[in-house]
Amino acid sequence: MPIESKFRIPLFPFKTIQSNISLAFSLLILSAILLTSLLSYRASVDAVERNSNGYIEEIIKQVNMNIQSYVDNMENISLLALTNKDVKYYISDNSFISAENRRIYEKRISDLFQAILYTRKDIASIMVFGYNGRAVSDRRITTVNPNAKPEDQEWFKMAQRERGKSVISAPHVQNIIADEYRWVVSLSRELKSTDGIKAEGVFLVDLNLSVINDICNNINLGKKGYLFIVDNQGTIVYHPQQQLIDSKLRSERIDDVIQAASGTSFVAKDGDGKRIYSVQDTNFGWKIAGVAYTDDLIASNRVLRNAILLYSLCGLTISLLLSVWLSHRLSKPIKVLQRDMKQVEKGNFDIQTEIGQMNEIGQLGRSFNLMVSRTKFLMQEMIDNQESKRKSELLLLQSQINPHFLYNTLDSIVWMAEQKQHEEVVLMTAALAKLFRASITKDQELVPIRVEVEHITNYLLIQKMRYNDELDYIIDIDESILSFKTLKILLQPFVENAIYHGIRKMYGRDDGMITIRGRQVKDQIVFEVEDNGLGMTTEQLARIRVNAESGSEGIGIRNVNERIKLYFGHEYGIQIRSEIESGTCVTITIPKLD
Repeated sequence: MPIESKFRIPLFPFKTIQSNISLAFSLLILSAILLTSLLSYRASVDAVERNSNGYIEEIIKQVNMNIQSYVDNMENISLLALTNKDVKYYISDNSFISAENRRIYEKRISDLFQAILYTRKDIASIMVFGYNGRAVSDRRITTVNPNAKPEDQEWFKMAQRERGKSVISAPHVQNIIADEYRWVVSLSRELKSTDGIKAEGVFLVDLNLSVINDICNNINLGKKGYLFIVDNQGTIVYHPQQQLIDSKLRSERIDDVIQAASGTSFVAKDGDGKRIYSVQDTNFGWKIAGVAYTDDLIASNRVLRNAILLYSLCGLTISLLLSVWLSHRLSKPIKVLQRDMKQVEKGNFDIQTEIGQMNEIGQLGRSFNLMVSRTKFLMQEMIDNQESKRKSELLLLQSQINPHFLYNTLDSIVWMAEQKQHEEVVLMTAALAKLFRASITKDQELVPIRVEVEHITNYLLIQKMRYNDELDYIIDIDESILSFKTLKILLQPFVENAIYHGIRKMYGRDDGMITIRGRQVKDQIVFEVEDNGLGMTTEQLARIRVNAESGSEGIGIRNVNERIKLYFGHEYGIQIRSEIESGTCVTITIPKLD
């Protein structure tokens, strides 16, 4: 009786998880790359054929705009003739103009046309032919070809038919002037009398056809693609191979182009390959057609196929290496988690295990980190809350303004206004506004020392104006420290204490003086706020040093000291020295911060 095996044959016959994962990834990547390569090849060919039409349309629109700008410029020149009084008078049915005056008018008009030609090298000539038999051009002497009458020219007839509207002719040889033969495109329009009723002549501007050739020759539609222009009668205005077409050695789908609507395209197949025609109409009756060969817009099928194959092989190689690396990354977090758990067992709650972007392993690592972080967080939560609360309270105290100071300042402004002391009112109001702006601003806590000096200057200016001759001050701050940073509104509490608790209680015995100094001492900034007030006894000074605030006014010495230690460290803060009847000096030490 045969013995049945109790073991299944594994799908991937490798012993390690990393090897099995590598093989599985490799097979999946290989299948995906092969399928993607085939689809990419087909999609690339289709996408180029779809997008080539839009590519050609954009180019033709640009050519259309360039040609239209030239035509618009010629129309603007024709407007000069319509509005020029010399031209109107010269071609009007006026038999009283003398030969001498006629020469004067011809010179004026000729000078005008020459000035236009001087700035427009693309214009061949400008002429006006009056129905009264007079003609003038940009030449000093206009000699009309006796064998080419103006009224027999097609551009002349077209202008008469349109009755004042500009018309563009097909390319032709302009021979209206004797001994001149130019290949041009003509813009002509019939000129009306001043009242706009009677037709008095025809205005003509000839544009060198080389301008259109230059515009079209610079267009690149691949190696074999090209652009051509026809008028509404099917006459070719421009074609890069016009000589071959004229000699019947090459044909063009002109009839299809004429029948095509503006902004449309069609595909033609012939011996030269598959061509895409894109057609755009101009505002003056021409049609611009762009022709592109689809096999010219992309590489040959063989080159494209080889390129995709090469990229696929490179991608496959990189993907196989990536699969080996990824399988190693999948197994590594388990070992790392095991190592980190041993650290927690030893009491190290600062450990955080690495978390990859996996499912079960990643969730396990996140749970481990959450457990460790939660334990550490509970240990620090109380300390952090208390510190945050104290910081918020200090910031709130910092933003407060003494209401008594505000009331007294406003009373002083009212009193000065009543005394007609306008300059003092303006000065004190401006200082108070700057003081408010600095106090209520929500900018960063640290500001340049220059800003703090400006703030305390405004504060002392208000106080000096309130107390008149009873208060004076000196600000002696080293300019080299003005760009360093300090806490905002650092000096005002000490100046306020000096005024209210030192100088104000002197009862006029001496003039009060406050001196503010600022220096750099090694890597520290040291401020001093000194007054010549009453000073303090040893007991008062000791009480302030221990735990007291300086009264209900202001922020208070203890709060300022706590702000300094909170932001800079416990080695920084304030020191107070005072003697009765000799004044008080407060020393403030902060670090030098750029």
